Amino acid sequence: MTVPWLTVLWAIPVLGAALIIVLPAALRQFAKYAGLVVALAVLVVALLLAVRFDPGGAQFQFVENHPWIPSFGTGYVLGVDGIALALVVLTAVLMPLLLLAGWHDADERPGLSGRGPHSYIALMLAVEAMVLMSLVALDILLFYVFFEAMLIPMYFLIGGFGATGPEKSKAAVKFLLYNLFGGLIMLAAVIGLYVVTAASTVFDSGTFDFRAIAAAVADGSFTVNPGVANALFGGFMFAFAVKAPLWPFHRWLPDAAVQATPASAVLMMAVMDKVGTFGMLRYCLPLFPDASTYFRPVIIALAVIGIVYGAVLAIGQTDVMRLIAYTSISHFGFIILGIFAMTSQGQAGSTLYMVNHGISTAALFLIAGFLVSRRGTRAIAAYGGVQGVAPVLAGTFLVAGLATLSLPGLAPFISEFLVLFGTFTRYPVFAVIASTALVLSAVYVLWLYQRMMTGPVTDGNETVRDLGKRELLVVAPLIALLIGLGIYPKIALDVINPAVTATLTSIHQTDPAPTQAQLSSRERLSPAEGAHP
Repeated sequence: MTVPWLTVLWAIPVLGAALIIVLPAALRQFAKYAGLVVALAVLVVALLLAVRFDPGGAQFQFVENHPWIPSFGTGYVLGVDGIALALVVLTAVLMPLLLLAGWHDADERPGLSGRGPHSYIALMLAVEAMVLMSLVALDILLFYVFFEAMLIPMYFLIGGFGATGPEKSKAAVKFLLYNLFGGLIMLAAVIGLYVVTAASTVFDSGTFDFRAIAAAVADGSFTVNPGVANALFGGFMFAFAVKAPLWPFHRWLPDAAVQATPASAVLMMAVMDKVGTFGMLRYCLPLFPDASTYFRPVIIALAVIGIVYGAVLAIGQTDVMRLIAYTSISHFGFIILGIFAMTSQGQAGSTLYMVNHGISTAALFLIAGFLVSRRGTRAIAAYGGVQGVAPVLAGTFLVAGLATLSLPGLAPFISEFLVLFGTFTRYPVFAVIASTALVLSAVYVLWLYQRMMTGPVTDGNETVRDLGKRELLVVAPLIALLIGLGIYPKIALDVINPAVTATLTSIHQTDPAPTQAQLSSRERLSPAEGAHP
C-alpha cells in the first residue's frame, strides 16, 4: 500500500492544531510542547520526502489523485516538483524554530477561555498546514481555497497576539483587506479559466487540473484569445503580487510585520508570502506563457523599483523591525526579477532566493526580536554598545545582517548572483540598476549594526542579557544553514534545476545566446590560439 505522504504532511499540523485547541486551559506548557512535537513530526515527513525525491525522475512526484467534485472538474490532486519541495522543507524547518522563539509570546494573553497559548500554537500550525497544502496542490481550485484560507489564522495572529495598542488591529485589518481583495480578483480569473477550458474541445468538460491545462498549453492544443489570456494572467498575477508583495502592492507588509510578534511576523514574511512568488512560477508562467512574456518588461520594471525602493526606505528607518521589513520588500523584488527574466539561472536563483531569504530573514528578525523584548523598544536610537554586554547576540546579529546584504560565503549570495546573472543576459540595464541594491544593503545593514551594537554601552543597555539556551537553540540552526548553503548550495540546486528546466521548456523559453559584443569581449580577454599567455 502506498503511503499518501503529502496528505500526511499537511494533515499532521491540522490534527495537531485541533487537538491543542481543545486541551484544558491549565495545560499551557503541555500545549506548547505538543505544538513543538507536531512541528517536528512535520519536519520528519518533509525530510523523508526530500530524501525519497528523485531529481532525475518525473517532474511531479508523490502524486495523489482523488475525486473531489467531479461534476465541477476539480479533484484532490497533490504532487511536488523540486521548486515546491524546496519551499516545503523551508516551511517545515522554520516552524519548530518559530514555536521555540515565540515560547512566551502568548503567556499573558487569556485568549478563548484562558487558552491563549493554545490558540497561538493552533493558529501557527494552521498557517503551516495551509501553506503546505498550497505548495503541494495540483488542482487550481484546491490551491485557491488554501491560498485564501491561510489569511484567517494569520489575521488572528497579528490582531490577537501582536503588540499592544490599537495599531495592531489596524495592521491586521489592512493585511486582511489587501490580500482578500487580491484573492477576489484571482477568484474571477480562476472561474474565467474554468469557463475557457469548458468551451474548448481539448477537454471533455471544464477542468481545474493544472497538469492537464499546462500540458495542453505547452503542446499548443489549448489556445486562448490573447485578450482573454492577458486578463486571466492579470487576475492571477495581481493576487500573487499582493501576497509576495511586489511594489506598489506592498503597503500592508511593514505595518503587519511590526505589529505581529517576531515569530508570527517571520511566519508571514519567510513562509506565507513565498506562496505568492511560488504561484508566479507554478501558475502564471505555465498557464499563460504568452501573457507572461507580454507583461514581462512591466513586471521586471516594478521588481527593480521594489528592489531599490525597499533598500532606500530601509536606510531611513528609525524602527529596527520596520527596517528589516523593508529589506524583505527589496529581496522579494530580486525573487520576482529572476522569475520573469525567464532564464535558467534567474529562475534557479529565484527559487533558491526564496529559501535563503526565509532563513536570513528569520535569523535577523528573531534576533532583533530577542533584543527588543529585553530593552522594551524598537527604536534604533535607544541602543548602543550591545556587543559589550551581549556579545553572542551581537555576533549572530552581524552574521544574519551580512547574510541579508549577500556577503560571499553566506547563503543569499549565490542566489542573488544567479538572479543578477540570469537577468543580465536578457535585460542588462535592469540588472545593472538592481545591482545598486548591493551597495544600499551594505549601508543599511552595517549602519544599523554600528548604531546598535558598537561603541560604548549607552544608558539603559547595561542590563541587556545575552542569548539564553532556548534562544541559542533557535539561532544556531539558522546560522548553520546560512553558512552551509553558502558554502554548498549544490544540495538545493540539484533539486531545483530540473524543475526550472521543465518550467522553461513548457513555456518555450531558452537562455539568450551570447551577443556579439559579449563574444568579442571574451575574445579580448582570452589569449589568441597558439599564443603564449
